[in-house]
Amino acid sequence: MFIDEARIYVKAGDGGNGCVSFRREKYVPAGGPDGGDGGRGGDVVFEVDEGLSTLIDFTRRIHFKAERGEHGQGSNRHGKSGKDLVIRVPPGTQVKDDQGRLLVDLVRPGQRWIAARGGRGGRGNARFKTPTRQAPAFYEKGEPGEEMWLRLELKLLADVALVGYPNAGKSTLIAAVSKARPKIADYPFTTLVPNLGVVSLGPGESFVIADIPGLIEGAHQGVGLGHEFLRHIERTRVLLYVIDASGLEGRSPVRDLEVLRKELALYRPELAERPSVVFANKMDLAEARAHVAALEEAAKAMGAAFYSGSAATREGLQDVIYALWQKLQETPRSQWEIEPGASQEVVIRPDFERHRRRRRLNLRDFTVSRDEEGFVVHGEDLSRLMLRLDLESEAGMRYFLQLLADIGVYDALREAGASDGDTVRVGDLEFEYVE
Repeated sequence: MFIDEARIYVKAGDGGNGCVSFRREKYVPAGGPDGGDGGRGGDVVFEVDEGLSTLIDFTRRIHFKAERGEHGQGSNRHGKSGKDLVIRVPPGTQVKDDQGRLLVDLVRPGQRWIAARGGRGGRGNARFKTPTRQAPAFYEKGEPGEEMWLRLELKLLADVALVGYPNAGKSTLIAAVSKARPKIADYPFTTLVPNLGVVSLGPGESFVIADIPGLIEGAHQGVGLGHEFLRHIERTRVLLYVIDASGLEGRSPVRDLEVLRKELALYRPELAERPSVVFANKMDLAEARAHVAALEEAAKAMGAAFYSGSAATREGLQDVIYALWQKLQETPRSQWEIEPGASQEVVIRPDFERHRRRRRLNLRDFTVSRDEEGFVVHGEDLSRLMLRLDLESEAGMRYFLQLLADIGVYDALREAGASDGDTVRVGDLEFEYVE
């Protein structure tokens, strides 16, 4: 089964909590705090696996959660960091947010990208010891890991795409030139999923060819299989227009070629300008010979090489294959592989750099405003710190209130006109201002 779209939920691991502990040993009076730090949560990482070709695995599982960090322990033992969760995807996978914005284009085997970062571990009470605070009885909570819904879209990475109407003979052609075995039958839309095949001309001379399900007029608006498979053409370097030259379907072969080019141009204008070859198929039928000259003239007008033959009898296929190979040598491989504006980040991160990936909190970056209920202190980094502190304990609350004084919050409140008894709100915390 070919699956090229999926929606999944990813959650990085939460950081472990710090520990409140005091050294207790015989003959060691007042040993002091020895609570260890919590471990860091694991990341959720996407990695390209060239052995995969569809997103079918994401129909069986849609929730992915990395391991959380362990809590700190006494005797200055730090919690173990959570393991990263690696999600393997096929080459050509695009990752988008739930609003459809492109985040990263994963095309190279082994390419890695961090989708969600794990939370930092909280500090144990040993980290809060100072000459004036020798027995801190509070700890820091671990940060929550990032979480989000993501959309995955697969765009096939092939060298050549077969473009044509239903029943033009594309499946027969790919079966004749490669080991691909698509379903072949005499009715429209026999091919419902893209098929990939490898064409080998000799040692070191091979390329990947994709049989794209048939396009019809209005495909750029979703008619027929429409957008569902048009996007798979975007990655290919060369297009092979397969035209039913017999006209037995009741359409003009030249008109078919014009409509196909028009649909590609309406979907993405640059597709119509991509290097291309036109192949007049079904030349084993007598009716086809009457349309060859007109098709050749139309191919010349669009700047494409023209060949004729029959996929069923394999007549002329060798010439077409060598023409495609020549076109590929003239076309840079990376020209259309990466979506413009997409991230190409490759994650190469030694473990010792895990704790250096996030900036330090700037607690002095805050503002004070006044509303009907009193004064409000706004600060993104201050709010992040509050989520980590143990404000339910008396010791933790004392530490936080002293911190507000150290970073200048009380001075700012005084300048804003605060007086004894005024209500002050910092995040979810509310207290009375005392001069």
